[in-house]
Amino acid sequence: MDRLVILGGGESGVGTAILGKQKGFEVFVSDKGDIKENYKKVLEHFEIEWESGEHTEAKILNADLVMKSPGIPDTVPLVKKLVEKGVPVISEIEFASKYTDANLIGITGSNGKTTTTMLTHHLLKDDGVNVGMAGNIGDSYAKMVAEQDFDHYVLEISSFQLDGIVDFKPHIAVITNITPDHLDRYDDKFENYIASKFRIAMNQDENDYLIYDADDEVIQEWLKNHPVQSKLIPFSVKRKLEEGAWLENKTIKIKLEHKTLEMSEDILALKGQHNVKNTMAASMAAMLVKVRKETIRQSIQSFQGVPHRLENVLKINHVEYINDSKATNVNATYYALDGIKKPIVWIVGGVDKGNDYSELMPLVREKVKAIICLGVDNSKLIDAFGNVIDLMVETYSMEEAVKVAYKVAERGDAVLLSPACASFDLFKNYEDRGDQFKNAIKNL
Repeated sequence: MDRLVILGGGESGVGTAILGKQKGFEVFVSDKGDIKENYKKVLEHFEIEWESGEHTEAKILNADLVMKSPGIPDTVPLVKKLVEKGVPVISEIEFASKYTDANLIGITGSNGKTTTTMLTHHLLKDDGVNVGMAGNIGDSYAKMVAEQDFDHYVLEISSFQLDGIVDFKPHIAVITNITPDHLDRYDDKFENYIASKFRIAMNQDENDYLIYDADDEVIQEWLKNHPVQSKLIPFSVKRKLEEGAWLENKTIKIKLEHKTLEMSEDILALKGQHNVKNTMAASMAAMLVKVRKETIRQSIQSFQGVPHRLENVLKINHVEYINDSKATNVNATYYALDGIKKPIVWIVGGVDKGNDYSELMPLVREKVKAIICLGVDNSKLIDAFGNVIDLMVETYSMEEAVKVAYKVAERGDAVLLSPACASFDLFKNYEDRGDQFKNAIKNL
């Protein structure tokens, strides 16, 4: 019996453990931190051996196969030892894909991937397609493969998950965009991060599709120098295309394998140029799965978007409070600042991932009246914007940040939480950060 060792006892780890046990592996789960009570119960229910608070090397180095949680870097000494021993170290998506014949739609990118994933799933489901949604979002993909029988999967895939693939091959791949993010995990080299994103297409052949943003110079440049085997399907809001999706007179036009679809930009429930692009990508993925045009048009109007992404929380004294906690990098925050048409009191900060704030400077000069820093170390933000913004306040809790924002904001302003950073200095994750923001506003 092959021994499967799983590093990390979170959603992907426990899901992989369930599938591994079902497929006849001897399974062991090891987490250096704490495993949540609900996950411990699941492991005990399936009679899977686990440990938390440490990694016992003797129980790990004898593995035939290791599934590593995406949060664990390849540079960790234990992972290096496994690789030196010749033990394959893979990601959950690689493991789970071996056990399903379903059609796979894989979606990656620095920003927009959650919205595009949820919208694609929404379009397929509304057309009666038997489809599951997993990956970096919601339930574990491996657990779904073990317990459900879907014909299609829409998977949100991070660069860390793509680093751990060998044979994973989506029939339809989407790259929403590529901007510098997580460079701390890629030796501070942007090209390493780009290469990681393009792994989504590395096993594709001429029968597969790669949907991508043709306005993204990084993607265009990479494709020029690193051709892929799959059929390229571009989308653009800047120019007309021969095939793919483009914007013309506020109308989204799609031409795809002799099929056409047109719809007014005004029908989109989600506003902003980036959401026009997300809609184009999701609509083309749906068309390739033969979802009807009428379903696409109707479903796009009913789609409500993603929690913690430009989510309107409340209006108090004619001031709008907007939760964009999911903006964990500079590019996501750029979209938020760009999309708001009012003076902004901006709550920003957290764990900096090698951010370059210079691209935000024109928007900050034009729109931001006050900056409230929310992080353990705010020095980089103060260096970047201290000379531009008259009012900068440092805070160390969400409650304090929201109270300051409430005092500073005037009638007609927007208070925007858009951190441009990871959340792990003061919060469990970006959801926790967004929830604390919403609670603090309700307690004003």
